[in-house]
Amino acid sequence: MIIIKSINKLEKEVNFKANIGFVPTMGALHKGHLSLIESSKKKCQKTLVSIFVNPSQFNRKNDYKKYPKNISKDIKILKKAKIDYVFIPQKNEIFKTKKEMKIKISSKDKILCGKFRVGHFEGVLGVINQLLKIIKAKYMFLGEKDYQQVYLIKKFIKNKFSTKVVKCKTIRDRNSLPYSSRNFLLKKSSFFKASEVSNKIKKFKYLVKKNFKNINKLKKIKKDITKSGIDIEYLEIRNKFNFTNNINKKNFKIFIAYYINNVRLIDNY
Repeated sequence: MIIIKSINKLEKEVNFKANIGFVPTMGALHKGHLSLIESSKKKCQKTLVSIFVNPSQFNRKNDYKKYPKNISKDIKILKKAKIDYVFIPQKNEIFKTKKEMKIKISSKDKILCGKFRVGHFEGVLGVINQLLKIIKAKYMFLGEKDYQQVYLIKKFIKNKFSTKVVKCKTIRDRNSLPYSSRNFLLKKSSFFKASEVSNKIKKFKYLVKKNFKNINKLKKIKKDITKSGIDIEYLEIRNKFNFTNNINKKNFKIFIAYYINNVRLIDNY
């Protein structure tokens, strides 16, 4: 595994004419990231993982400061996973100007996380734009846990870059909680609460699949979740293909964002 910290070294070490798979991360690696890496290794000749905690996608300074970071542990994990390259740039390698840090999104995309995390997706698209200018990978592997993010990235890069997005399934622990770097911030007692949320959403999905009229029970589900002291930011049902409210039995997806002890978690089923 070659560790790269500058764009100059990246250009010297990596042959982007080859079939390169790219996994962008903010570190604090977990089984979800490892599943993306495995998908890349199966599909591509070489795999490149980036670790960059992007400041422009945090809408709260404190959230950025608290975000879990452990580079030495991440490098050990990546060595064990036998990836080819890890790119760990500094902020000034990625963003030369402030203007590059954000890319505008349309008002119709300012829903769910786009509504509640003001500037978040603008920052995500800003960093993806900068990374794909220098990492000319054939495929980029992204997880469905961040479903809205994947949708917006795919839409943004479609006619701009030749890199194709490969969407990978959400990886969950045995209690149905999706793996997330933010899980490292949870207290032990909070894991059970978070798992309960995921299981309630999962059960609700099956109820709706069984009988679409059960969709009207959304308010009841919300009440049940908040009873356990969880602060729901949003709980919505959207069309999984275009995020409109035009939903039916085949195209619906349930999205939730909530806080447990000031840690923000998201999930979708």
